[in-house]
Amino acid sequence: MSTDRPQGEGTAVPGSTALSRPGLRGREAELERLRALVEAVRDGEGGATALILGEPGIGKTVLLRETLSIARAHGFVVSHGRAEELHELAPLASLASGLLHGDTPLLSSTDFADLAGHHDQRIWLVERLAQLIEERSAGTPVLIAVDDVHWADPLSRFALSVMPARLLSSPVLWLLTGRNDPELYGQGPRPTTLPLRPLSDTALAELARDVLGGDVPARVAELLDGAGGNPFLAAEMLTGFAASGADAPEQCSGADTPEPPERLVLGVRDRLADLRPDTLHFLRIGSVLGRAFSLADAAALCGRPASGLSAEVDEALAAALLHDDGERLLFRHDLLRQAVYADLAPSVRRALHREAASRLVAAGRSSTDAVPHLLKSAEPGDQEAIGLLGTAAADVSAVMPDLAADLAVRALELVPPHAPMMFDVGERAIVALTRAGRYTQARDTGDTLLARQPPLDVFARLQSVLGDTLWHLDDVHELTRRSTAALAAVTDPVIRARLTARQALARSRGSDLGAARETGERALAEAARSGDREARVLALWGLGEIALNAGDCAAAVEHHTALSVFDAAFLPEEAVARIHMDDFDTVRRLLRTADDAPLRPAMLIWAQGTLNMGLGRLDDADADLVTAERLEADLHVPGNLVNIRVNRGILALLRGDREAAREHLDVVRAAVADRPNTGNHATHRYFEAVVADAAGDHAAAAELVRSVQRDHPFLRWRLLRPHVVQAVRIALRGGDRNLAEDLAAQAAEHATRNPSVPTAQGTAAHAAGLVNADHALLERAVRILLTGPRPLSLAAASADLGRALLAAGDPAATPALTRAHDIYAQAGADAEADRVRADPERATHRSGRRTGRLRPRPGQGWDALTASERKVARLIAAGHTNRSAAETLVVSPHTVNTHLASIFRKLSVRSRVHLARIVLAEDDAGTATGG
Repeated sequence: MSTDRPQGEGTAVPGSTALSRPGLRGREAELERLRALVEAVRDGEGGATALILGEPGIGKTVLLRETLSIARAHGFVVSHGRAEELHELAPLASLASGLLHGDTPLLSSTDFADLAGHHDQRIWLVERLAQLIEERSAGTPVLIAVDDVHWADPLSRFALSVMPARLLSSPVLWLLTGRNDPELYGQGPRPTTLPLRPLSDTALAELARDVLGGDVPARVAELLDGAGGNPFLAAEMLTGFAASGADAPEQCSGADTPEPPERLVLGVRDRLADLRPDTLHFLRIGSVLGRAFSLADAAALCGRPASGLSAEVDEALAAALLHDDGERLLFRHDLLRQAVYADLAPSVRRALHREAASRLVAAGRSSTDAVPHLLKSAEPGDQEAIGLLGTAAADVSAVMPDLAADLAVRALELVPPHAPMMFDVGERAIVALTRAGRYTQARDTGDTLLARQPPLDVFARLQSVLGDTLWHLDDVHELTRRSTAALAAVTDPVIRARLTARQALARSRGSDLGAARETGERALAEAARSGDREARVLALWGLGEIALNAGDCAAAVEHHTALSVFDAAFLPEEAVARIHMDDFDTVRRLLRTADDAPLRPAMLIWAQGTLNMGLGRLDDADADLVTAERLEADLHVPGNLVNIRVNRGILALLRGDREAAREHLDVVRAAVADRPNTGNHATHRYFEAVVADAAGDHAAAAELVRSVQRDHPFLRWRLLRPHVVQAVRIALRGGDRNLAEDLAAQAAEHATRNPSVPTAQGTAAHAAGLVNADHALLERAVRILLTGPRPLSLAAASADLGRALLAAGDPAATPALTRAHDIYAQAGADAEADRVRADPERATHRSGRRTGRLRPRPGQGWDALTASERKVARLIAAGHTNRSAAETLVVSPHTVNTHLASIFRKLSVRSRVHLARIVLAEDDAGTATGG
């Protein structure tokens, strides 16, 4: 090992078979596995991730650098970044440290500035970053390495957990090193993990010969046992032996020789003893600033100009303690920094960190630079630290909410128990914890503050912010109780408006929607008088939810449209409200013109999936629902999971896949157990009913539909409104005519409230026609639904009309059943199409038509792909990126990602190269057969 440069700079020519050489002793097997990954990615096998794990000094960075050298020789564009201990507050710093640098940076400064401008939108930022990398890797394989990933900032960790799966089809190799497994597992395959074990005795002996330049004395070999197989510690010990002469081993051979890392600390202390006091002080300052630090920061902390530290820098470099990369000074290995840092008394460390924070702030640096030092030094009552922690929490809350919550809680911990600022700092902590999804901790923090009996206006303000917490906990009863109590005490008009709006939102879940509407209107008026934006948003949201739950679709559209104009984050709510109005054309325009950086992409894609369900595009709807669930899982906020899985289960039954439906039902059961609110309960029970009915247990299914109405009427649950006809059928098959009549009456009331909505009118006629066995009502339902946008509702009414006419011997049954069959078949609702086809022979034996069942779609191969998946496959094979394919198909890039993952699974491929070959072969085969 060379002693005058950072460990691992020496590399061999890639492709050499002499793997065991200085710097890489004992790592032959690991390097061979990494070489194989590089070659596989280069050869078009798709993306991959490798994780090198081990203790400090075990050789992770050496192996990483050698792999980078191999990749460069194979034509890769290489990005090499490093996470640093004191940079965890800088969003995307760990990834950006490599992406923006190198001979050919993966990102331009313009690209990064665009990303930084949207750093508060995690999903969009990571998707855009993935698009840039995908475009860069289109003609050249890419290797992205991050060293010391255990210190990565939360946004980089989030990106590293999502992007490898997103870019699995692209030639991108991710290479990460860490002390322990960071568990950055997204939805892709698990990484190749390479745990580095201590070096063998043979490898240590080779290392000793490298350093000492010849045979290794027996006593030296014995002393190397103290390194524990750690190559860096061994090399440091050997360097000391070589520098101090042949007698050095004898001086260190006592029975009480300390073990590493104490041995390293003592060894470094000996080396520091030869330095000038000013150089020693400079190094200690540097160890507080981190492994890498700027000379300007060190100079500020030393209280000297940077130009006056040249002698100290030169001496530290000559002692092989520091390395200068042209921009910053770095300790040659983090173990060296730790050894210098460990030699400081704890009180001195704390004081230096506190001074570092103050000087960084005085120098105009951001709170994210100062706060890591405050976390190591601030004491209760430190008001500057409390303020900086609060500022940093606000700065990172949108993109790193968990970190923001931790900072806000730490600020609260520093406030003295009876300080007046306790409640202001505590309020910010509640907000941060709620945004991070730590609802129980937020509620407990608020209750602790309330137990201190704050002044009445403070009490009301705390209850106002706790309202958001309780809403997310689905505790609307407690939200109503607390908001009512706070309204009795509040004098601030802004807080009053917010509390009233929270109360209206809570009452939107109750049974008295008239009273809820009055509360919402009062909240909107109070918001207007107070001029408070948050109160206005809450009031409009509450009014929209109340109207939608009451079945007043026009009012819901009015309120949600006003809300989305006021705050674009609520565009999905407007889209869903318009879907209930059958205004599909406007919804298409809304979704097509949505901002390029939507604030709530999962909800936007949920709206897209709801639209596709209504349009009878079952394959596209399923892909949208899968995408929405994945995005929620990426953010760890599965708030819509029950609705997503219920819809996917209903889709599965339409296709005839009962096994998939049961799998979705299992997920729903688990989710409802975790979040047992009344809406989830009703949706779950209805899905149980549909599954039971499909299995032939009609009595149980009818009982389950009755249980849906335990809290509210069936039509109160807006997710279930499109399924009221199915619920009527279940009731009739279960022998419960009263239930069927009740459901039909509810559908009629809903139609009365929505005279301009074809689906509401047609569904009411359809339900009444089934209950009364009335052909005329069924014919009316078909006529109305022919004017509406929902083909599956039309197919259902046509099928029931055809069966009724068939039973009466009316030849008009045939065209009705034909229409139903064709709509179902085109939608991919194979089970329903087969059910229509299985009606009596005189209805299904018609000229020019096959009478067999639809051939079920296979699970694997080209024929397993849906029509949308084939479109995506052909675009990707033609060289489109995910983004350009999405623009061509007028869908979200997230949905293209979902389609592509399904395509790869069904075709058993891992790369775009393999996909292109299959598409070409299929197109050639189709041309040869005239297809």
